[in-house]
Amino acid sequence: MTEAELKEKIEAYTRSFHRTNVKICRDTTQFMDISAEDVLELEGRYYFIQGEAVEGRFGLDEEPKFWVKKAIDLEDGSKKILKLVFYESFTMSLGDFSIECFRSPRKESRVLKKIGNDPDFMHGCTLTDAVGNPVRVIDKILGSPYYNMINNLKADHETYFYEHFPAIFENIIGCIRAIGRLHHIGEIHGDIRNDHIFIDRESERYRWIDFDYTYEWSENRFGVDMFGLGNILLFTVGNGFHNLKEMSACAPEGMKLRVCLEPRDLSLFFKHRIINLKKLFPYIPESLNHILMHFCVGAEVFYENVQELLNDIMLCKTDLNL
Repeated sequence: MTEAELKEKIEAYTRSFHRTNVKICRDTTQFMDISAEDVLELEGRYYFIQGEAVEGRFGLDEEPKFWVKKAIDLEDGSKKILKLVFYESFTMSLGDFSIECFRSPRKESRVLKKIGNDPDFMHGCTLTDAVGNPVRVIDKILGSPYYNMINNLKADHETYFYEHFPAIFENIIGCIRAIGRLHHIGEIHGDIRNDHIFIDRESERYRWIDFDYTYEWSENRFGVDMFGLGNILLFTVGNGFHNLKEMSACAPEGMKLRVCLEPRDLSLFFKHRIINLKKLFPYIPESLNHILMHFCVGAEVFYENVQELLNDIMLCKTDLNL
């Protein structure tokens, strides 16, 4: 496109007059230099940059992720998320194990291609810039994170459990099945978190996002994903997380929870997090609590794969009248 054509497209899709010259970027290596109102050219397609995505959790609220750009596809005006090449790694502790986790843009590109149009996942493709960097072009999901939806519910736990939980649980079961399909094709998610499920506003479907992390754990190829699913279930059953330091705020008056809790009542993944929710909420069926206890400190039996987890979930649905 010529600069005049680009300006015309920008003005049509943003509904505002573009006064400045158009800066076209073709090399994404220095992603910090790519700013709002620049145009990124990838394999003959043009994307108008509108800014950076931001972190929403873990004490990093609103901190920009400079390698993740919000954009408009100037071909059709659709909203995109552009994920540029960025590498980082960290060591995760899981019980006695230390697990190396790292970002892999090429792994995410591979997963996007394999899942295609599966409705339970985000969709996108990979285009390369002028120097060969892979850029993942993601269709923006109009909606909000599952994490936000649960935290915005204004209900005590018992009301939540009987009125809201059944429908939410069915959606989460769908998410678990989707991870099973991913594992079946030999891939992992790599970063299963409550804010990596997006609720599509149009379809109301729960959809997984962000597959760029991977990990190396010889004990179980799918193990970290399985513990991530356990954390999703804990969050879902508990209407949020319940931590030791917060117990005075949520316990019934006069109940000394610190006395009755034991080390094995805590999560192996997050050791300050209570996983034996039946001690807090006795109306939770034993069959459902039994699933959670597979992820506790001192657990002797773990779920090796998604199907084992789903088998137990199907058994507990009877107790939940689902």
